[in-house]
Amino acid sequence: MQETSDINWLRQASPYIHKHRGKIAVVMLPGEFIDDGCITHIIDDLALLTSLGMKLVVVHGARPQIEDTLQQAGLENDYHKGSRITSQGQMLEVIKAVGQARLGLEAQFSCGLPNSAMHGSRLKVRSGNFVSAKPRGVIDGVDYQFTGEVRSVDAEGIIDEICDGNIVLISPIGYSLTGELFNVSFSDVAVAVSKAISADKLIAYNDDGQIRDANQNCFHELTLLQCKKFLVETQRHSKSHSYFSLEACHRACDGGVPRAHIISAKEDGAVLKELFTRDGSGTMIYRDSYETIRRARIEDVAGILSLIEPLEAEGILVKRSRELLETEINCFTVMEKDNLIIGCAALYPITGTKFAEVACVAMHTEYRGGGRASKLLTHVERQSARLGASTLFVLTTQTAHWFLEQGFVESSIELLPSVRQQLYNLQRKSKIFSKYINIKATTIELNSSD
Repeated sequence: MQETSDINWLRQASPYIHKHRGKIAVVMLPGEFIDDGCITHIIDDLALLTSLGMKLVVVHGARPQIEDTLQQAGLENDYHKGSRITSQGQMLEVIKAVGQARLGLEAQFSCGLPNSAMHGSRLKVRSGNFVSAKPRGVIDGVDYQFTGEVRSVDAEGIIDEICDGNIVLISPIGYSLTGELFNVSFSDVAVAVSKAISADKLIAYNDDGQIRDANQNCFHELTLLQCKKFLVETQRHSKSHSYFSLEACHRACDGGVPRAHIISAKEDGAVLKELFTRDGSGTMIYRDSYETIRRARIEDVAGILSLIEPLEAEGILVKRSRELLETEINCFTVMEKDNLIIGCAALYPITGTKFAEVACVAMHTEYRGGGRASKLLTHVERQSARLGASTLFVLTTQTAHWFLEQGFVESSIELLPSVRQQLYNLQRKSKIFSKYINIKATTIELNSSD
């Protein structure tokens, strides 16, 4: 039974494997996890990603390592507004701590014992002076000394390495034109590198997984605008949750990175679940519409049939043959998520009238209840406005209340166009609902959103 489950999981993951092959991901790994037991499965997962064809840049932090090293040296850990103040004497200890963290990671990537996930991986890890920095300077009267900020990124050098099949490992140290070293925030480095190399993804590990609000509601995905609003409205935050990773993901996506993922370092296989399953395991921040609504194409016929056939069997929808669906495919609009058709609706304008019929509204069982059907219907209403239809109507036997909630009102057969009255199926006794569409207002709305 377990073997069958594993085979099914691998088959379901295959479209995502194809999708991510050749893509560039920057991995943001906080220093808290480098010396933690979870680092083994993190490295195993990253090794598997490279085996599946992804190109990785790993940016690691070292805050706890630096704090421990400074404490052992009898030096203070000084902060101002969450940023470390690094003196010249402290910088020597910072270099030591960062170096130990980097070497520890390189050792982990070099493992390859038999009977381990790393056996045969033969990973090549490359580090270097990919990030140049400048002093942060004096802010609010506070001299940050050897704490710096990213000045530039050697994008060409990084891309050359990952295209040669190497994992690039970058530490939170910046090199200056004067030959000095500066302590730099690893999240700033990760964001700057992501933007500079036009990464496809930023993957940020944290200790508590999905982003949650104060009521412990989990967010599987956030648009860039939703993410910004969430960060500003601090009263929405869960007190037990760290939003450091969310802020970095927002900056990366705002700078052009299409996707950013927040996943738990404590959850074994979290990055694999996030990238290779439909609903993931973490929180994704994205720039564009993750669930796309578009006009249907002929290759969508099979996906549409899989949605409507169960509803036809229940008598909710009128049965449509594949042949009929193929001839009417231009009337359909679909909602797509990760190459899966999760919703559909059809719009049939009545020639010579201001009427259009909405039909075949269906959603995948796993994606009902989230407002997606309403979003799909709104899209269809806008289509009808473009076609000059001022009245939509729908015939339904079992979803009357849902259409009432969408602004439709109960109507009668006499109000339908005569051509549609002649096609009315008296045996089904479908109820008729209609909705007036303000064409002018809808057109203005469409223009204002362009």
